[in-house]
Amino acid sequence: MSDIHTTTTSRVRNYDMIAFGDEVPGILALVCAAREHFRRTNKYPRSLLLFKGNSQLGIGGHLVRGGLSYLDRSVVPADIRKQYNLATYGDESSIYKEFLKRTEVVQIGLDPKKGDFVLREMLNEVRTDILSNADIASVTKQGQKITGIRLTNSETYTAKIFIDSTVNAELAQFAGVKMLKGFETFGLPNSELSVTLTFETESLSVQVLKNVEMQFMQRLANINDTEAQNWIKVAAGGDSERIAELQKPFVDNKNDLSKIALYAANDLIDVRSFALSIAYHSFRGTALSLDQSSAVLDKGNVAVFPNNRMSWNALLFDVNAQQAETLARGDAKPTAEMLKEMQLLTQWFKSIGATAVKPAPELYIRHAGNITGVNDPLTGAEMLKGGVPASEAFGTFGYHFDIRGGIEGLGTRASEKGLGNILFFKLPAPLFNIGMQHVLLRDIPNLAVISPASGFEGYASSAGRIVEFNCAVGQGIGIAAAIAILNNTNLNQISNKEVRDILANTGKLPKIYGQPRSQQEQIAQLDNFENILAA
Repeated sequence: MSDIHTTTTSRVRNYDMIAFGDEVPGILALVCAAREHFRRTNKYPRSLLLFKGNSQLGIGGHLVRGGLSYLDRSVVPADIRKQYNLATYGDESSIYKEFLKRTEVVQIGLDPKKGDFVLREMLNEVRTDILSNADIASVTKQGQKITGIRLTNSETYTAKIFIDSTVNAELAQFAGVKMLKGFETFGLPNSELSVTLTFETESLSVQVLKNVEMQFMQRLANINDTEAQNWIKVAAGGDSERIAELQKPFVDNKNDLSKIALYAANDLIDVRSFALSIAYHSFRGTALSLDQSSAVLDKGNVAVFPNNRMSWNALLFDVNAQQAETLARGDAKPTAEMLKEMQLLTQWFKSIGATAVKPAPELYIRHAGNITGVNDPLTGAEMLKGGVPASEAFGTFGYHFDIRGGIEGLGTRASEKGLGNILFFKLPAPLFNIGMQHVLLRDIPNLAVISPASGFEGYASSAGRIVEFNCAVGQGIGIAAAIAILNNTNLNQISNKEVRDILANTGKLPKIYGQPRSQQEQIAQLDNFENILAA
């Protein structure tokens, strides 16, 4: 592996495979492709990792530069774990399992520095070149196939296979793929999920945080504590219904507040009450509402590292679809307003015991639209049914339909369509078998888009945007890419079963256990909901 330094004498570089975007699924797809190529030929292909961000700040997209240390893991019900003899998070794809082991993740906590180190090591092992700070000027094509990427510095990089792992499918957009903006899949092209600026705190121990939260909860539970009750009024934006809603959990549990206290185990904390959020928003003088405040300290998902270091996924910013796309195009850099909020949050965290608060260099952008024209789009209803048939699956994943921060206008649009405000995220988490036809383009035979922007429809992107799932898809695409290069065939013609058979023959196929977790009536209801809203 080498970091490429461009020169004026070398205007074109040729590769077998190029991955655009350094999100973990894209990197692992490249690694799997190179390993499969080596297994068959005893030779590594020429491969390049090309991305917009600054490699000096780390390689690994939103898990590394975006600081998303709290990994979302597969949700597998206890009865299925028992039936299939599975660990807590089920049986991951072999490449993701290797990544977790090499980065020394205990349960969910990924140290970005270890992520960066291990990804560089894996790329080095397969002789991949790396070029960062790369902005696309245009894409060259021969017929339907992409032949090269021309950068704004006039360098051109050619390849046989292209993998796009960017959150907004940026390479695919340059190649002419039609995008659904925001949640246009629901007829809401302006609506988008919130973005997060993660941050690390230092010198705040789990025990100190527990104590601080408990003190806040005791005060919030005491209706005679006028100062604390005023905190709730501020956080509620003065709305009487919202005041009652925020007050209720503390008053109801005042005799045993441990029921709603933060949960801490191994390398994680799950914040289960709004106590910290209410305290922060009263300090800020803003409502605990994305609609009213544009920035919210939500119940945190916190990764815990040694020496009282914590990484927080908690600070949400409201964005529309165009803003999400603009942020993605702008290297995911936080805006001045976001950094101002971060300064105020830093002050507050220092007041409860942190000695330092460090924001990540890039935002965690959850979603920024979806591509169309894939071999087989993936819908929420199909996930609820259990995904692709077990006979062709190369992995299984479970996750709830998570629309953090909400999708603005979804309830209203559902009502307009005569569906009422059906809240489908109350359904059980789908547990579905994994294939790859939702990431392959019908009209561009040598491109795969492995990201939240893949060919998801309806609710599918809310579960399909998770890294663990996309790493399994990436492993499949990697193997398919090696087949396509060596057999001189189109990537989009390779079946799920071909990939599954190779994984099985090489001892890398995980257990397959996707199945319907909802009643047929619920699945049909969701299918109907997704189809009507898309119309």
